[in-house]
Amino acid sequence: MPASAAREEILVTGVGATTPLGADASSTWEAMLAGRSGVTAIGHDWAQDLPVRIAAQLHTEPAQALSRIEVRRLDRCAQIALISARQAWEQAGRPAVDPERLAVVIGTGIGGVSSLLAQEQVLRQAGPRRVSPLAVPMLMANGPAAWVSMELGARAGARTPVSACSSGAEAIAMAIDLIRLDRADVVVAGGAEACVLPLPLAAFAQMTVLSTRNEDPAGASRPFDTGRDGLVLGEGGAVLVLERADFARARGAVPLAAAAGAGISSNAGHITASDVAGQVRAMRAALREAGLAGHDIGLIQAHATATVGGDVEEAAAITEAVGTHPAVSAVKSMTGHLLGASGALAALAAVHGLRDGAAPAIRNLHTPDPAAELDLITGAPRHHRFGAALVNSFGFGGHNVSVAFTRA
Repeated sequence: MPASAAREEILVTGVGATTPLGADASSTWEAMLAGRSGVTAIGHDWAQDLPVRIAAQLHTEPAQALSRIEVRRLDRCAQIALISARQAWEQAGRPAVDPERLAVVIGTGIGGVSSLLAQEQVLRQAGPRRVSPLAVPMLMANGPAAWVSMELGARAGARTPVSACSSGAEAIAMAIDLIRLDRADVVVAGGAEACVLPLPLAAFAQMTVLSTRNEDPAGASRPFDTGRDGLVLGEGGAVLVLERADFARARGAVPLAAAAGAGISSNAGHITASDVAGQVRAMRAALREAGLAGHDIGLIQAHATATVGGDVEEAAAITEAVGTHPAVSAVKSMTGHLLGASGALAALAAVHGLRDGAAPAIRNLHTPDPAAELDLITGAPRHHRFGAALVNSFGFGGHNVSVAFTRA
């Protein structure tokens, strides 16, 4: 895109979420600053025979925010997306935008897996005639974006990046592109995931990437700590409203932060292994598009899943691309890993951090890994007027996304 378009200011005017820490964005942010954990033991009978019996489940069931018809017709992933989008749209002031200039981008790593597995069980137990006629729209990965677009009347596109754990961050990167390419004035973007289920838990456990601290759920997710033993699976979603700055100002919108740029790279290597060089390329691309240098970054919301190798590789990439000076936070220590929604939730934390001049401490970080030579936030939140922040999000398949935000 032209250099002038790459520098066009884009404002974040609304955020919404439903997470293991709270039913909305504000309660989630308050819990992050308080250092609370959303990881608990799974109380369902189906979990008792699994090797891992902990997860970061939703703080509030979607049925408390949706109608009975919506709960019946939408997969849990789409329910999460719709709740988050409604909150973000309300905070943004319900922008009066031409529907053909309004787009939706909601990423997900797996999509409607709960509906797929439930209907497969119906098929096996009761036969094909008992399968729900709603099964296909419920299991589609594009379902969350489609439902949000119908809710808002968005006709400039309803898109769904499916890039494993980087999907939510890639949705925000795509939103930035849509505005800068003059294809939309307002984009509702984020991620949603709902796969705290027997098969995903068993599959991740077989990969030996899950923490096995079944007796200590709140202490299980330990990014950058020497005692980390894997990630904790979580569910939830986060959505941002992004607007062309002149459009937002003309209607008197109050900005929370600015989405300054994004960088995307792919490793083209191993299907599950991370790659320092690929992460460095993504961060440098985000800085370049945002017109920032490494020394401008005051805060990094790290991908930091609490896997043994992944955390130190990201630390090496941050050091090479940005330096060791930024304060580093890692919200997965409290929320678990929301897979395709994780990057959007980290973006929400960065936006709030820039607005409030604060960043959450990394929970459960008692003995920092000496291989991670970073300014890791420990003990208490860091209160500082950060000028710019980077959000990192990496996924299986070699997907690397970094998004830069600045203070509005």
